[in-house]
Amino acid sequence: MSAPHPYDFDLFVIGGGSAGVRMARISAGHGAKVGIAEGRFWGGTCVNVGCVPKKIMVQAAEYGAWARDAEAFGWTNLGDPQHDWATLARARDMEVARLSGIYSRMLGGVGVEIFECYAHFTGPHELKVGDRTVTANRIVIATGGNPVRPEIPGGEHAYISDDLFTLKEMPRRVLVVGGGYIGLEFASMLNGLGAEVTLAYRQSLPLRGFDQEIREAVAEALAADGVTILSGETPASITREGETRITRMGSGKMVEADAVFYAIGRKPATKGLGLDAAGINCREGGVIAVDDDHATNVPHIYALGDVTDRVNLTPVATAMGHALADTLFGPKPRRASYENVPKAVFTSPPIGSVGLTEDEAALRGPVEIYTTRFTPMRHTITRREGRKTVMKLVVEAGTGCLLGAHMIGEDSPEIMQGIAVAVANRLTKAQLDATIGIHPTAAEEFVTMRVATRRVGEGAAKAA
Repeated sequence: MSAPHPYDFDLFVIGGGSAGVRMARISAGHGAKVGIAEGRFWGGTCVNVGCVPKKIMVQAAEYGAWARDAEAFGWTNLGDPQHDWATLARARDMEVARLSGIYSRMLGGVGVEIFECYAHFTGPHELKVGDRTVTANRIVIATGGNPVRPEIPGGEHAYISDDLFTLKEMPRRVLVVGGGYIGLEFASMLNGLGAEVTLAYRQSLPLRGFDQEIREAVAEALAADGVTILSGETPASITREGETRITRMGSGKMVEADAVFYAIGRKPATKGLGLDAAGINCREGGVIAVDDDHATNVPHIYALGDVTDRVNLTPVATAMGHALADTLFGPKPRRASYENVPKAVFTSPPIGSVGLTEDEAALRGPVEIYTTRFTPMRHTITRREGRKTVMKLVVEAGTGCLLGAHMIGEDSPEIMQGIAVAVANRLTKAQLDATIGIHPTAAEEFVTMRVATRRVGEGAAKAA
């Protein structure tokens, strides 16, 4: 007879978000005995207080703009569209609950043992899960991240991004702090729903890390839509007078609002996990250090997703969880790539991007830049300001390989998903040129840009 199994589980996953659920489900499908603990909500940030409810609210904001645009196309008697926050909140919350339930049912369907509680380490192979102690041969930490709260006088009067999804009514005057994608999406969305929005960020342009032309274009679009932009500004203090929040900026400027939303970043949710009991090393800010196979300094303990602070996007976390499950329990070990990850920012208009920016590519050597800027057909009729579409290709000189693609304009995230296939597989500009465009679409511009706008990066080649 075989010896008794030394552990309760082959794998135990801490965290029921995108990475953790995929890791648990695929591992169980490979035959592993798996347990998973989640003490807040299944599906993690994305399903509950991130991508899904945010996208629903973005879509709600778009309907108001379309209703106003419709008159230019001959629609009459539309009146003055008014938005009801409670109706949107009910619809949004029903969809979030439905998706969250699917996550837990998927796990039960493949035999994963589910724990509706928090877990923390009591030893390298041992966890306290609710009122039960369990052991596991391998353990994965996938607890995600939390929004950063302001550490300024009166910071308690500010909201964080999670709070938007529990508000009973929409604030009419809003200050959004932060120039990242969450801050821009919140500013754009709330503006579209009818709020008077001020957006403050400390850089000269928003979206640090994105292509420069896209950064400039999104700032122009937000301003054209009526968002007041305060660049180079950070709050110094917040005071409350009745229902009004008064924010004093570093420059001394005062901003009055009914709500202040902070979107200045997220930090790994590692507090309370008992990492010391397992001997796990963390970097500054609670980031769990991992190697290329997502193993911590304790070889049988792994970390996935936002706790590793690599590319903090839901599809990346899911891909990494799937690859690690295949590696540990499947027949074909593999790694998912962090290279050429496509991304979107759901502002109005939205942004899609993949690969290297112009500045990043120019540091590596000569590149050719192809750009186009135009008013989409819809808005040649509506005459709505700030609706310019900007599209850009970054091409390696000599080889013609596609290094990056960037776009701001209607449907850009949908378009960029297809272009990402070309960039990730190092297709060439010539192959794009040989592809017949779909007319009339904005997307066809990616296969009809024939003449380079400029050539950059020559200095990098000489330096090398």
